[in-house]
Amino acid sequence: MTAQLINGLALAHRLRATMRERAEKLSQAGYRAGLAVVLVGDDPASAVYVRNKLRACEECGVGSQSYILPGYATEGEVLDLIDRLNADDSVHGILVQLPLPPHINVRRVIESIDVCKDVDGFHLYNVGALVLGQSVFPPCTPYGVQLLLETTGIEVAGKNAVVVGASNIVGKPMALMLLQKEATVSICHVRTRDLAQFTILADILIVAAGKPGLITGPMVKQGAVVIDVGINRLPNGNIVGDVDFESVRERAAWLTPVPGGVGPMTVTMLIENTLRSAERVAGLAVT
Repeated sequence: MTAQLINGLALAHRLRATMRERAEKLSQAGYRAGLAVVLVGDDPASAVYVRNKLRACEECGVGSQSYILPGYATEGEVLDLIDRLNADDSVHGILVQLPLPPHINVRRVIESIDVCKDVDGFHLYNVGALVLGQSVFPPCTPYGVQLLLETTGIEVAGKNAVVVGASNIVGKPMALMLLQKEATVSICHVRTRDLAQFTILADILIVAAGKPGLITGPMVKQGAVVIDVGINRLPNGNIVGDVDFESVRERAAWLTPVPGGVGPMTVTMLIENTLRSAERVAGLAVT
């Protein structure tokens, strides 16, 4: 068996085409969806991520603006900026690029964002609502994974799903989303003993641990669906996921590549959440 690849890049392009139509409909109603991205410091990877998000906004007809503060900016300065963006009617989504410098309290910054503009889905309100299945804005990466599964026609209900990685950004919300779809969910993390005894039972295996090559072929059930969320840069410059691609593709039925799998969907769902926010303000039906 050789796995069929789940092409996140192709799905992202299709979704963005419909998003351009929605942006045009907003324009006809006198609105333009607007995203504000806040970057503190000069982390090279963060700068690349911000550029990709701004480029995606342009592609979809969504307005965007980046606010770049120096790494020595105080927490108060960041909070003041967010207060201004909260009050700006032209801004429908606010994203604070993580990580923040260590002297800034991440939770305090995230909680200062208006919940109606929290398009990253990290505010406590959105996290809590996700537990009830009522999140205003689902976190972008798990949201993207969910759509990849749905559009590929992969049934989730009744399946054994294993999530490797328990972060607040991916692992925990992903597990909640799978649970809402009636999967039987296990979460593994850095303290899990004998990881393979869990992964080998997974019909759906989602890996977001930030460790290249963590999951190898013998750890994967024959015919499983494997979603690789990891993005790791090796010393030689190559980008790889958390899954050993060559060995796992010989056992899995479906597998996301890195790059070109989950990554494009994460950015696309950020645009989706921003459009939904603008559509609410405009009084248009939210799809």
